[in-house]
Parts: sequence; structure tokens; C-alpha cells
Amino acid sequence: MRLTNGKINHLANQIMDLLRADETVEFYAEDTEIRRMIMRIINSELEDDERIDQIVRRKIDSQSRTVQQGTETWDILYRRYYDEEMVKSRRVIPGQERTTE
Repeated sequence: MRLTNGKINHLANQIMDLLRADETVEFYAEDTEIRRMIMRIINSELEDDERIDQIVRRKIDSQSRTVQQGTETWDILYRRYYDEEMVKSRRVIPGQERTTE
């Protein structure tokens, strides 16, 4: 997923607002520095997600038979391979992958 810098900044501001509203959160840095860190994390997550998406699409394309994007088979393969890659990258705890309907 690609987001503009404006949208990422908006998300960072919303996260900061939520953190400020939580009385249990203590800040040890200035708001601008925390916001920059949040933006770096969001960008990193988006880059990781894009990398995983490319890996998954290559896996689907390498199937012995052609699987058309948009078909139920393609969607099932995409979810399965995406979940596998998320576990490999340790972004999901094994056994906690999303369930398919």
C-alpha cells in the first residue's frame, strides 16, 4: 500500500492525539521527535508490506498453472502465501494468522 507523506503525517498526528489522551503514557521526548519516529515506523511497515506483496505475487506467478488475479484461487493463494511470509518475517506469531472465511 502506498500512502502520501500527507496521509502518513495525518496518521502520525492521530496516533499522537491518542497517546496524549492516554493518562498512562509518559513522554520522554518532544512531540515532533515522537511524531518523526512514528512516521519512520509507518514508512518501514509500508515498505515491508510492499516487499512481502512482491514475494507473494512472484510465488503465485511461479505456479505450474496460470492463476488469474481476481479469481477465488488467486485470492486463496495470496492469503496463504501472505500469511506464510508474515510468519517468516516475524510480524505474526505462528498460529495467529488470520482465518480464511
